[in-house]
This record gives sequence, C-alpha cells and structure tokens, in this order.
Amino acid sequence: MNIFSNIFNQTKETKKIISFDGGGVRAIAGVVFLKKLEAASGRKISDIFDMFVGTSAGAFNAACLAHAQMSADKLKQYWSKEYTDKIMETSFFWDQASLIQARPRYEAKGRVKVLKEIFSNKTLGDSAKPLLTLCYDIEKRSHVIHSTLNTPNVTFVDAVSASSAAPMYFPTYQMEDDSWMIDGSVVTNNPTLLGFTHARDYFNTKDIRVLSIGTGLNKQIIKGETSSRWGGVGWLRNDIMGMMLDSEIHNEIASHIIDKNYLRINSPIGKINKMLDDDSEENIEKIHLMGLEWWSRFGDQALKFIED
Repeated sequence: MNIFSNIFNQTKETKKIISFDGGGVRAIAGVVFLKKLEAASGRKISDIFDMFVGTSAGAFNAACLAHAQMSADKLKQYWSKEYTDKIMETSFFWDQASLIQARPRYEAKGRVKVLKEIFSNKTLGDSAKPLLTLCYDIEKRSHVIHSTLNTPNVTFVDAVSASSAAPMYFPTYQMEDDSWMIDGSVVTNNPTLLGFTHARDYFNTKDIRVLSIGTGLNKQIIKGETSSRWGGVGWLRNDIMGMMLDSEIHNEIASHIIDKNYLRINSPIGKINKMLDDDSEENIEKIHLMGLEWWSRFGDQALKFIED
C-alpha cells in the first residue's frame, strides 16, 4: 500500500482506546471506576472502546472486556476473594519467615485454571475487540507484544499468564512455543503509548483518544540516608519493584504526545497496602474507596471524554 492509498483510506471516525496499568489487586480500583462509568453512561465498557490494552493485572482486565465483553460488574466478580485465593495459591516452597525467598510466592496453576475458566482455549484472533498485552522474553531479553493483529494464534491464557508473571510473585511462564516470559511491567507499567501507536496502524487513523487507568501511586517517603545502607534484601523489603511500577515517566510522555486526547485516571494510594497481593477485606475496601474517589474526581471528565 503506497502513501497515497494510506491517506485516502484513513478513517475519519474517532477511535477510543482504554489502557490498564499493572498493579496486582489494586487493579480493582479501575474496575470500580468503570462500573460507575457504565452506570452513568448507560453503555458497557466493551461497547464504548475500540481497543483494549493492558499490562500484568491490567492485561487480565483488558482481555476480559475485549473478548468476553463482560460488564464491569461481571469483571469485578473475578476480583472477589474466591477468585484471588485461587489465583494466588501459595507455593509449598515459600517461607513467609525467610528474608530471602528462594522460590516464587505463588504457584502458576491456580491463575491458569481461572483463565481457562474464562477464556477456555480461545485465541487472540477470536477476540470480539482488538486486544494488546505486553510481556518480556527473559531469554531474548526483549519485550514481546501479543495482539489480535500480530499474534492471533496465541491463546488468551498464554497472553495474560505471560503478561502477569510478576517476578518474585509468580514463576516465569513457559509459552506454547517454549519461550519464557515475565511480567510486562518490567518494560512499562503504563502501556498507553504501545496501545496508541498500535492503534494508529490498526485503524489507520491519528484521531485516537486514550483513557488510561492506573493502579495508584505509592508516595511513602523513603529517607535517602537510610536507603544508602540497603543491600539487595533491604531494597526488596522496601518495595523496589513498586518504585519501578510507580514511575510516571510514560504518563508524562503520553500526555505530551496525545495531549487533549489523553485522560489519565490515577492518584496516590494513601493507606492502601503497597504490596500488590494484599487481598484482605480491609485492604480491598480501601482499594474500592480509591475507585470511588476517582469517580468523584474524574467522572465528569470521563463522561465527556467518551462522547462520540
């Protein structure tokens, strides 16, 4: 296709993309926000948006909405205690009392079982709406994008499992082609720009809006002098992974590039546990309240943002 046919074939319709950050159980806040958006707009999220993008826990949310086209209320059911207990099945080898964990905290089989319950053996090519997930090939030392366009034969189970194989939490995930993947958040926790560039090619248009859903920012102060004495264990115990996940550099770049067509939903986590796997009733309630606070703060903007 030459440059002139590209120009003439460009769609004039605005395409709407929704992008989900990783962040473990804190991804529930975004689902709470989307429940309010569905109620206020009278439309399902799967009907509002044209492409779904996600990393880690965000890949799960994106996949459920893109393929199964479930409502936000239905999606939230898969974040219930019943399901998080299945997903986060503690490894026999994990010792809570040990400072140095020799094995991943959770087994992979519980997470895979839940994904198979939802997606069966469906592939990305079966998705009702375009989907993009991100992971990292540990052997090739390179990021990998799974999408309905480029990898239609990859299963949903593989794509989401690979994107959410968070180091220390879950084991490295072996794909059907024998490649080994870890969580896409080691590349970027906010996959907005990947989705934006992918959507421009997929839809052949520059008229794209992106709603980007975060998972909260840990703003707890760390004293520099104290951190100067930390070794590997000290950094691990003080959430070095969280520091990398909370980096807002990709948000700043996306805001500059996409400009007025970009809306970011995020805030500090406050008293929510910084650990990504705390599914205690108390912590989940705090996450739920963060989602409601997001609606109070960003709801009107979001409703205007999704207008045709």
